[in-house]
Amino acid sequence: MGHSIFLDFLSSLQLLFVGYIPAAILGILIGSLIGTNPVVYQVSKRFLQIPYSMPPIALVPLALILFRELEVATSVVVFSSAIWPLTIKTAAGIRKSRIEGNSLRIAINCIFDALKIGVWVAWFTVIAIEMLTVGKGLGFFIWNSYRSGNNNSLIEGIIYVGTIGFLLNQLLEITGNILSRLASEGKKSEL
Repeated sequence: MGHSIFLDFLSSLQLLFVGYIPAAILGILIGSLIGTNPVVYQVSKRFLQIPYSMPPIALVPLALILFRELEVATSVVVFSSAIWPLTIKTAAGIRKSRIEGNSLRIAINCIFDALKIGVWVAWFTVIAIEMLTVGKGLGFFIWNSYRSGNNNSLIEGIIYVGTIGFLLNQLLEITGNILSRLASEGKKSEL
């Protein structure tokens, strides 16, 4: 990895985590509250489909108008890209967990599925935003490589983006499996 692509790599991860981590925390919290009440869940799951259906990249111009600072606007768009799938999937998981007798294992599995979907959508949004506006990051690196006709760098950037997405997914998968297993073993030891 050259110096420039390493800085682009760090820039992309920074944008991802600044938007994704607050979305994950808030999405899990709100989703858990929604999932515990059957009436709220039925109303919310339909209502939340409206912002969930909006392609996050379409919000970039509006965010730029509202926040006027590129870093703030892009972070808000990444946040909004992740919050809706996280909230909806967490609520569905908590609901399913309650139906199955408050199964902690089911809740953990569903929450980590929500986290994986949220990180994928946020990562996709980061790369798209960088291609359009930021002027740094792996998305910009890929777009700039395309514009300059540097196919080797273009492919290198795509490989980095795919590898990072894969590693983030695997990290969440492994963590979810470990916590789910611990919850199952804890339940067995209580018996």
